[in-house]
Amino acid sequence: MKFKILIYILFPLVLGSCKGYEKLLKGSDYQLKYDKAFEYYGNKDYVRSATLFEQIATVYRGTIKADTIQYYRAKAYYNQRDYTMAGHYFSELTKTFPKSPFAEDSEFMNAYCSYMLSPRPELDQASTYAAINYFTLFIINHPRSLRIQEAKSLIVEMNEKLVNKSYISARLYYDLSDYKASIIALRNSLNEYPDTKYREELMFLLLKSSYLLAENSIASKIKDRYQAAVDEYYSFVSEFPTGKYSDDAKKMYDSSMRFLGQDTNQNSIQ
Repeated sequence: MKFKILIYILFPLVLGSCKGYEKLLKGSDYQLKYDKAFEYYGNKDYVRSATLFEQIATVYRGTIKADTIQYYRAKAYYNQRDYTMAGHYFSELTKTFPKSPFAEDSEFMNAYCSYMLSPRPELDQASTYAAINYFTLFIINHPRSLRIQEAKSLIVEMNEKLVNKSYISARLYYDLSDYKASIIALRNSLNEYPDTKYREELMFLLLKSSYLLAENSIASKIKDRYQAAVDEYYSFVSEFPTGKYSDDAKKMYDSSMRFLGQDTNQNSIQ
């Protein structure tokens, strides 16, 4: 019963508020719209706030209020988690108003919006690359900013995601038993990120892919491919002679050398 009474009390207020907002949107009192946009923003009603900022942005273009409207319009979208629109308006502010007191924060926030749009490593990393580029430019443009360390930390985080992406992509071909493509992808990953935390595993998979490719080769290519597997073994064992994959690596080496008709005791690296 009390709930119904509360509904009867609040419903006219909500309805009146909606009508007042609709009337505001249709009106031509732009100063009132400006004031109400900030009022809604302050009350965390970011949808209405953004809508009003959109309406008045062109009206106040070229005035001293233009950059303020642009900044809070971007913030209103950001607070709605619409990082695409927010990033667009933050970027436009830095280009249009490079001397604005909001310019530095807008440049950082543009980068941060790309960071927020960055997906998990399995997916396309265009936003991740964009975030790294934007944060790098921010560091160059604002070397004394208090947010330099934060920008650097986020760049490290984004680079780590790219390392994971490269590892996942390289590993995929191996898991699909496409060993020829696996060899190419694994080498590309190691060349692009030579200090990757996955280096030992990637080098082992490169050796194993070479060995399995040889094992499944036609007669005319089998000898050269076993020799390639032996070469990969030497590369692997020179870096990880006692690693967790060393026993399996030695077995593939011995098998390859037996096929090539050579004495493994004389040629293997101990």
